[in-house]
This record gives sequence, structure tokens and C-alpha cells, in this order.
Amino acid sequence: MSSDPKQKCVVLGVTGSIAAYKSAELASLLVKQGHDVFVVMTRDAAEFITPLTLQTLSKNPVSTSFFDEKENWRPGHIELADRANLLLIAPATANVIAELAHGLARHPLAAIALATRAQILIAPAMNGKMWEHPATQENVATLKSRGVEFIGPEEGMLACGYEGIGRLWKVDDIAFRAEFLLARQDNLIA
Repeated sequence: MSSDPKQKCVVLGVTGSIAAYKSAELASLLVKQGHDVFVVMTRDAAEFITPLTLQTLSKNPVSTSFFDEKENWRPGHIELADRANLLLIAPATANVIAELAHGLARHPLAAIALATRAQILIAPAMNGKMWEHPATQENVATLKSRGVEFIGPEEGMLACGYEGIGRLWKVDDIAFRAEFLLARQDNLIA
């Protein structure tokens, strides 16, 4: 864990969307911005991109399970929840958005979201019909009412072959928004 007190801790949550491969570029950008990046993946995310890839790019261990947390007496997901200056979930599936809206903590990412007091930024990626479904929209509204910020999704060609809304927002723009939220925290403290 970082010893530089000026370095911000960004917990990057990666969920089981085809857009998970873009999290590699996002992790790299966040590290280049000078942040201490810790990746937490759902089990389904590991079907799209390997933890080793994200560990190499973030320069920190990647958490995929509560059982990864054997090195310390303190649960790793609670330690990350406490250390995080920002929890960024990109991509976020409809399922994970629903879990967060309903306070479920079945995996480390959801547990961190439930335990952290840091700002949460979510970048959804899913089929447009799933995004537009009233259940998803209610879950998004619930999270927004709790102060969670969203970036995207955008319109374009989707992995399922449909054209429409549901694509992950541009990675550069997600990193820029993360940087903005972290800088805003500094301005609130100053």
C-alpha cells in the first residue's frame, strides 16, 4: 500500500461485461495520473480479463474473492473501503447496479461499495434493453439519490449486435471524471 499521503487511492471495480477488457486501459491511465489503484473484480469479470493483467497494470494485488484476504487479520475489503478516495466501477453490469441499490454484499466489490464512505462513480455497460428496463432505471435513481455518480452509458454498436444505448463511456472521459471528483475532494478539504 502506498506511503505517499498525497497519492489518492482509487478502487477500480470491474464486473462481468464484455467491456471489462477496457478496464486495463483505465487502470493504466489512473496509475499514470499518479493514483494508487486497487482492482476488485467480480468472478464473472475474470471470464473477460485476467486478474494478472490488471495486477500488472495497477502494480497492486487484485481481489476476486473474500478468500483472497488471508494475509491480514483485518478483512481486505474493509481496509480498501476505508482507504478509498474513490470507488470507480467500470464497467458496471445491470446485476451489480441492482446489488448495490439493494445493499447486497455477495462479493468483495459489493461489500466495499456498502462499507465505503468514499465517492462512488459508476460507468454502466450493458445491452440497451437492460439499461432502459424500469428495474435498472429505478436502481440507478436509488443510487443517485444516495450520492452515487454515473457516467454513461453511451450510444453505439453493442456487443450483442444491436445499435443503441449501453456502451461503456470513453475510457479517457471516465479517467477525466475520476480525476475531477478526486480534485473536488481536495478543494472541499482545503
